[in-house]
Amino acid sequence: MTLRLLIADDHPIVRDGLRAALGAEPDLEIVGEAADGAQAVRLAAELRPDVVLMDLRMPGMDGVAAIRRLSGTGPRVLVLTTFDTDVLPALEAGASGYLLKDAPPEELVRAVRATHKGETVLAPAVAGRLADHVRKPARGALSKRELEVLRLVAGGATNKEAAASLFISEASVKTHLLHIYAKLDVRDRAAAVGEAYRRGLLTA
Repeated sequence: MTLRLLIADDHPIVRDGLRAALGAEPDLEIVGEAADGAQAVRLAAELRPDVVLMDLRMPGMDGVAAIRRLSGTGPRVLVLTTFDTDVLPALEAGASGYLLKDAPPEELVRAVRATHKGETVLAPAVAGRLADHVRKPARGALSKRELEVLRLVAGGATNKEAAASLFISEASVKTHLLHIYAKLDVRDRAAAVGEAYRRGLLTA
């Protein structure tokens, strides 16, 4: 049985290299290429691949957002990226595996086949990062009230406006923001909003 593969990467030279490395395998068929996350989502719906090989840092809709959109729609997603820092958001969004672009071609081929079988494939550096995360868990999820405050802030509300909307004091809003900053490991409102979108806590 032929495994249908969709490649999503914003660099044409990377896509060409992947096509050359993977297209030579008799059981792999590259059915399409996407230059960003939005195109990957559209092509996945149209072409029905078995596996999507997904870069993460792309213009427009990034890989994590695309993975979230693809989750549960059919194809399994194998992340192939330069960075090992985005592993948690990618896996939480629904990725089946996470490889780095310095992986040898034969390892990539094995990973694609394993992903198709439902196995989880992680680069050694990624596995180490996950182990660190388990040993040092995140500082905690945002509470319902903190999310409410963050949504208002993301919408452009001032502390005073957020307080009025939630029927709480302005001081309480400031306290909630301090807790949000600590939990998201950021220093200001703009960074908190950006990190919340990156983690999928807020949707555009």
